[in-house]
Amino acid sequence: ARPEETVGTCRAIMAKLGIKCLPVLSHGRVEGLVTARDMSDYGVEAKDRGGKKNYLRDISERVGLSSNTSMAEPPTYLRAHLALEQKPLFMNVGVAEMPHPFKTGGGGCGMNARDFGPRDLTTDPDMSEDAYFVMETEMVDNNEGSGSEDEDVVVTKRPVVYMGVADGVGSWREYGVDPREFSHRLMEECENLLREATNKSRVITPSTVLANAFERVKEENIIGSSTACVGLFDSVRHQLHFSNLGDSGIIVLRHIDSNVAGALKRDRKTPRVQRKSDIRIAFVSQQQLKSFNHPFQLGWTGEDIAESDGSSFKTAADSCASSIHVRRGDIILMATDGLFDNVDIDDIAEIALEWEQRNGFIRGGDISAREKRWAAGASMTDLSCEKVTELAEMLCIKARENSLDNSVDSPFAILAKENDIMWSGGMPDDCTVIAMHIVGEPAHKSIL
Repeated sequence: ARPEETVGTCRAIMAKLGIKCLPVLSHGRVEGLVTARDMSDYGVEAKDRGGKKNYLRDISERVGLSSNTSMAEPPTYLRAHLALEQKPLFMNVGVAEMPHPFKTGGGGCGMNARDFGPRDLTTDPDMSEDAYFVMETEMVDNNEGSGSEDEDVVVTKRPVVYMGVADGVGSWREYGVDPREFSHRLMEECENLLREATNKSRVITPSTVLANAFERVKEENIIGSSTACVGLFDSVRHQLHFSNLGDSGIIVLRHIDSNVAGALKRDRKTPRVQRKSDIRIAFVSQQQLKSFNHPFQLGWTGEDIAESDGSSFKTAADSCASSIHVRRGDIILMATDGLFDNVDIDDIAEIALEWEQRNGFIRGGDISAREKRWAAGASMTDLSCEKVTELAEMLCIKARENSLDNSVDSPFAILAKENDIMWSGGMPDDCTVIAMHIVGEPAHKSIL
């Protein structure tokens, strides 16, 4: 398009060519980019884009009711259903990791295939700057006693599952620092803290785990930085708590029956006869960025740096901490940006559906059959435990394929163009995925 073209003309060109980004040319020079988001914002009044109301609606999180809020006694027809809801849920976990395809020995990394040279793509996960941990343990229930021996209270212990991912910042190579050391040590210290607290402490929040692990890493004077996401699954209360700093994150996929779904959850774009299933994206965690491709991170240079708005170094207190109510059958994915930068969330949902259908957890997209199977006591939890790693592997493989495909813009490339950065195709990177499947019965073997 030319600078003098109207917005309507630009919109028509983009629709006809099926593109989301349109360069603006003047005398053969690129003056800028017009994106689909620009087209959308053009028709929105300023009052609908700014202000406190829209910040609260679009950005901030709901505070929620206080923990002491109660409701009246439910009617008889709801009591049986609520009794089922109060049964504990369980989690099967699978992990897959794949390094940057152009990683080289000695901690180096090629910028592209030409720089990497004519050799097989890297597959050794030990070369990845990503790190993770998954740990099943027992903690003292926060609603019971303090856990001290002096207190005359029967202490209740309950099983919990912690998990976390960290993505080391690769630019530390320029200073002779191995980016893997910081992220790997951070996750190791998270696990060490939880192991020390097992059977002794109350349930520790993810943000506390992250903060204390970070302090230990600093005490060991490990130079580097990384993004981080730590989560906690509470099987008794059906909750997933998490603390996320940077551009890693969590998504929750859930089958929602369109016949009973509310207006906000119902798919109104696709006719029902054309839908493959009723799987929905129930939750996406918020990412935190200083600017495009410059995420918030925990970091240590050997000395404390004065906090400022211009620094990307943050603390665990700056993380996005939240809680999600989970349901039986949910698929929860915790991953580093290697997944989210290369695979669109809708494509992630399709891959998860393919995995469910391949293993018989969902048949023909019909969740009513799944409900009947659960009512009959057929949980398929052992099969889920055996196969959930396949889902993590499928997602890592798809992220690797998309990262090497220069013919289709990845989510990273689309966002880059929206920030006036000329980038096409995928974004080669390390990728780590923790796939979690919520089931109604415990598996007969360890979750990992």
